[in-house]
Amino acid sequence: MPLNPPNSLCLRQLFVNPKQARYQNVFRLALWLLFGATLVAVTCARIRLLGLPLERDEGEYAYTGQLLLQGIPPYKLAYSMKFPGTAASYALLMSIFGDTTAGIHLGLILINLVTVGLIFFLGRYLLGELAGLAAAATYGVISLMPYVLGQAAHATHLVVLPAIAGALVLIRALDRQSRILILASGCLFGLALLMKQPGLFFVLFGFVFLFSHDRSRHVELRQSALRSLIFLLGATVPLFVTCLLLWNAGVFEKFWFWSVKYAGRYGSQVSFAEGLRILAGHFLSSVGTAWPIWGLAAIGLIASALSASLRPRAGFLITFAFFSAVAVCPGFYFRPHYFILFLPAVSLLSATGVVLALERFRTGTAPLPCAALLIFTGCVAWPLYSERDFFFERPIAEANRMVNGTSPFPESVKIGEYLRAESTPSDTIAVLGSEPQIYFYAQRRSATGYIYTYSLMEPQPYARQMQLEMIREIETARPKFLVLVVISKSWLAGRDSDQTIVRWTDSYCDANYEEVGLVNISDEGSEYYFSGRPANIRPTAEHILIYRRKT
Repeated sequence: MPLNPPNSLCLRQLFVNPKQARYQNVFRLALWLLFGATLVAVTCARIRLLGLPLERDEGEYAYTGQLLLQGIPPYKLAYSMKFPGTAASYALLMSIFGDTTAGIHLGLILINLVTVGLIFFLGRYLLGELAGLAAAATYGVISLMPYVLGQAAHATHLVVLPAIAGALVLIRALDRQSRILILASGCLFGLALLMKQPGLFFVLFGFVFLFSHDRSRHVELRQSALRSLIFLLGATVPLFVTCLLLWNAGVFEKFWFWSVKYAGRYGSQVSFAEGLRILAGHFLSSVGTAWPIWGLAAIGLIASALSASLRPRAGFLITFAFFSAVAVCPGFYFRPHYFILFLPAVSLLSATGVVLALERFRTGTAPLPCAALLIFTGCVAWPLYSERDFFFERPIAEANRMVNGTSPFPESVKIGEYLRAESTPSDTIAVLGSEPQIYFYAQRRSATGYIYTYSLMEPQPYARQMQLEMIREIETARPKFLVLVVISKSWLAGRDSDQTIVRWTDSYCDANYEEVGLVNISDEGSEYYFSGRPANIRPTAEHILIYRRKT
């Protein structure tokens, strides 16, 4: 059975008599105006927030992308448990828009707009033009929400883009019975995996949907197995090619340790019961003021299972929603930006709810569909209105504090500028803490591959080995500057954390370095003391110390 939109859900069917027909063009125009206004509002908000400082994940990708542009492969000078696709994407975006914070966030705007467009085409292909417009407008809004850190260029945005493209190509492949398109779809889903490991669940979605579609259409088992094999072959191509490149660059062993062995340990630290508790605490806060849209999505989920007119699309919608939800779950950490992986499914389901409402109203008078449209408009507009102070009113410094608290992201900008001014490109620096964005701002290479210290403090079997390796790398490189981040969120040390590196830091700095800078951080703001601090100034509870190597 083809997957093109069923006639019962087309816009022209909403008006069933000559008197109602005159509303058709006006109604369609109103839908496009709503979509256009939403897109303009979201884009203006993103442009206004271009100057938000990079947070930790952005700093990691930006620094690794910076190294890539210098010809240095991932995992050589910057260790990461994430697959390298996002860092490569950052390198591409920075080569186009500039090696700056604004350039990175401009790249995010492009990624978001392309994703919105793909969701429009996917929704239109499944349920008609109305659904495409509703889904695209919805995704544009909820993917911006601060509750999911939508303003930051996280890897999850880059997972969603090829995943939606892969889904769109897959349903076209099934309509056209094209093996080439099935292969292309697999490659796109494989790119989603290359961006970050949770992309694997979108690969599984594609495989399950393809196989179940063939079985429900009574495709010959041999033919169905061949098509599934072609899809899986395409899905492995991006990662296989990447592994060959990393092997050729001499960093495959590091890649395997960090992205497979250590990542597996990291993903198994939280128990299922503890994960449920974390989900219960994080889910509502991630929904935030976008709850009307999530409510529509819940209606759409129920409708796709129960409504006869939506039943041809139920398999796709429910399967996609299930695997999107599972993609949020690895490790049971449920961090806010993980929920971005679920937002395309929420958008499609909310559009399904709108389509169902209009389908129910199509035999009534024309104002009834217009009322449904007004309700949908309110659902989309409410989150933007509720967060207007963050999107459109607050100065950038205050907007940053609203979402990031006292995390030292704006402070990292000034620290990076100071280090760049006081060193040469051949000098190295080391940050003792999890603030990789400092390397990006300083435009200096790290003396150690450990650009995060989280892993050193975790109760995992590699912790002590990692601490000793970081110590050895720093002592061998003899960096010109050491940056000591005395902030709990930058270490996340627990009662059972190994303290070897903490003891080493105190003795090593005293013997080889002199303090040349202090940044005191508090709720009232930050105070900067570069090139020495007055005798009467003492470090606050959260502070950053800068040390220069003794001559």
